[in-house]
Amino acid sequence: MVKKVTLRRMGGSVGATLPKEMAERLHVQPGDELFVIETDRGLLLTPYDPTFEQAMAAYEKTARKYRNALRELAK
Repeated sequence: MVKKVTLRRMGGSVGATLPKEMAERLHVQPGDELFVIETDRGLLLTPYDPTFEQAMAAYEKTARKYRNALRELAK
């Protein structure tokens, strides 16, 4: 679905307003956090934190390495 939005000045920032039907379909509401990622093809607007995957990979590596110690601490 392609929708045209107009950027507006909002205080010291610039903002865009999502059309009501698009916001409802995407299940986003006022106050929700979204991430804007610059790509070579433009901007990507997503509810998923792009750093979360890196953090989970670091956790999994650490959890494997210290599996026995973590098991003991959990007792």
